[in-house]
Amino acid sequence: MENQSLFTNRVAVLATMHQKERVIAPVLEQELKIKILVPQDFNTDVFGTFTREVKRPANQIEAARLKAEKVLEITGEKLAIASEGSFGPHPSVPYLSCNREVVIFLDKIHNLEIVGEDFSTDTNHSYQVVQSVEEAFDFAKKVGFPEHGLVVMFNESPKDSNEIIKGITTEEKLVEAVNFFLNNSPTGKVHLETDMRAMYNPTRMQNIEKATWNLVRKINSCCPNCSAPGFEITQRIKGLPCELCYTPTLLTRAVVSECTKCGFSQEELFPNGKEFADAAQCMYCNP
Repeated sequence: MENQSLFTNRVAVLATMHQKERVIAPVLEQELKIKILVPQDFNTDVFGTFTREVKRPANQIEAARLKAEKVLEITGEKLAIASEGSFGPHPSVPYLSCNREVVIFLDKIHNLEIVGEDFSTDTNHSYQVVQSVEEAFDFAKKVGFPEHGLVVMFNESPKDSNEIIKGITTEEKLVEAVNFFLNNSPTGKVHLETDMRAMYNPTRMQNIEKATWNLVRKINSCCPNCSAPGFEITQRIKGLPCELCYTPTLLTRAVVSECTKCGFSQEELFPNGKEFADAAQCMYCNP
């Protein structure tokens, strides 16, 4: 399969209401020669909100897939893109926040599903409980306000959207929102957090762009067996031997790539171009 013949001049619908086309469309239109369209009034909030009043119906990739499938159903098109982000503690360094972005690419004509990803600690994801406007501004300064938007609510578990003010990007609106919730709070405290929607979070928008480029790289990686796009690394095998004692280390010795279409897999030894690990990485030589 030739990528140009697969996608050139085709229309792809992007399932977003948060202006993600600003970073996704230029990349995919340039690299795949497709035309990106954003459907009007497509409500992605029904698939979950960062402010938790609507729970995500499935895991991150499945939620992105549901968006893409729905936008295809509504528009009648055959090519769709959707993205989904998640935020939380880093799996290895819990005190660090991290952002994982996925961008899914569905082609119903060629039965393709390819997922681009980006995992980054570059995020301002944070929250704080405050008791005054002054404390609110201290928090705002730390998280990049006003370039990055804020959210104010009574507590971290809102019952519905009526208990939330989102998209705060001016000092005037921040003062107004904080005072409103403080005056109506039974505890005298309010919950502030970063607005993680893409259009209010330029740092996250950059990570979505990185995930889009990762998607392009996967699309351009074709299967040696069937030539379909999406031949990607699915497993990393540790055990690169130490250059001094030959003890297996935790560094990658081989990778396994698999085709998302025909299932063909292939192992590649020494993917980083090195057959031995530096002794500094060896638990025996450098305990």
